[in-house]
Amino acid sequence: MSSSPSITRISECFVKPPHDHLSPEEKQPIHFTPFEMLALNLNYSQKGLLFAKPPKNQDFSITTFLDDLRRSLSATLTHFYPFAARLATRKQQNPPSYVIYIDPENSPGVKFVYATVNATVSDILTPADVPLVVHSFFDLNKAINHDGHTLPLLSIQVTELVDGIFIGGSVNHLIADGTSFWHFMAAWSEIFRSKKDPNRASISHPPVHRRCDGSDSDPIINLPYTHHDQFIERFELPLVDKERFFHFSSTSVSKLKSKANSECNTDKISSLQAVIALIWRCVTRVRRLPPENQTSCRLMVSNRRKMNPPLSDYYLGSPVQVVIATATVEDLMAHGLGWAALRLHETVSNHDHSKVKEMVEGWNRRPVIYKMSQMVEGWNGIHVGSSPRFDMYGCEFGLGKAVAARSGGMNKGEGKITMYPGREGGGSMDVELCLGSELMMDIECDEELISALMIN
Repeated sequence: MSSSPSITRISECFVKPPHDHLSPEEKQPIHFTPFEMLALNLNYSQKGLLFAKPPKNQDFSITTFLDDLRRSLSATLTHFYPFAARLATRKQQNPPSYVIYIDPENSPGVKFVYATVNATVSDILTPADVPLVVHSFFDLNKAINHDGHTLPLLSIQVTELVDGIFIGGSVNHLIADGTSFWHFMAAWSEIFRSKKDPNRASISHPPVHRRCDGSDSDPIINLPYTHHDQFIERFELPLVDKERFFHFSSTSVSKLKSKANSECNTDKISSLQAVIALIWRCVTRVRRLPPENQTSCRLMVSNRRKMNPPLSDYYLGSPVQVVIATATVEDLMAHGLGWAALRLHETVSNHDHSKVKEMVEGWNRRPVIYKMSQMVEGWNGIHVGSSPRFDMYGCEFGLGKAVAARSGGMNKGEGKITMYPGREGGGSMDVELCLGSELMMDIECDEELISALMIN
């Protein structure tokens, strides 16, 4: 691979549902909850899958494959129709009102891009660090969620490599979190593989469209603004030098979980909490911060099962919240893995329906749109997104199991952690870590991390 292979865009189009299928109810505006409104200034979420091309002795045509992708995508949008729409803002002076919503009747479609790159699957997977070209496998770079007024809420880019195919999705966080995005991808893959008539294509798990925020009422949010310039900020996080994947085998994960629970004489700590606790300790160690400094671990938590009654796993939206575990550097380093994992467990466990309701009702009383610059100022910690529980590798599109899952360059800063399931399953995990060059060199030599990674 050349030092900086470049993407060549071959074509782009917009994909709509196969016909004007919306019922009068489905044509109604879709209003957001506070969970989604808080993300107006965030970038689009970018996740995708890398596949090996079928062997040359198989009858594979990229033209036919793209046609089948577009046809099945159109059928999938029958069920996920908000993805084809755009945002809208309704303003009025008397009484003052500023409401942002999804307008299903304004439905230009999902953007579909076909591109090529002179790189191989090995070029992407072999280097220690994720090659920068991977960021070019995604569309809508630098777009923020508020841009969904004019930009597509979902853009799919299919990039053909020399011996592989990458299918990358850039999705507006106001319409989907990771759970909803991978639900959509699974439904698309299911329809693709079924080869059914797009007009009659059904899916195993249809999305639930009615928005819910867990409060006693279902208010339409009136923002305290008259123009988007009053709350929109295009803040770019400082470019992170290195993105690297660390693979934890199912045995390694199991032993970390057992170690964490044993140290705390409990059985409540999850595998995910044990792995994140390890990364939190290792990153904090190589930063060499003063012992009295505070360090934090921010976790993106889905509120679906936190609410009472719980939301469906197929609820379409982004009902997520950040919960934060904190500790002094001295405490985090002086105590063991179990102590850190238990902090995470308690933080997640204490985030229950009453906490969700308290946040929603407080925000509804005084709505405010956060700015990224305010969120990262003076922060020492890690921020964890995505989940190894997402069935990424179940999305096959007729190409067999993906060889890897990757993310784009958006919403990444120093200390960003992205979690993935390991390709072999069985509870294995992949952790994508973003750090500066010197810190990444140091963490490669961290004994606690090395000993965990060497367990097969």
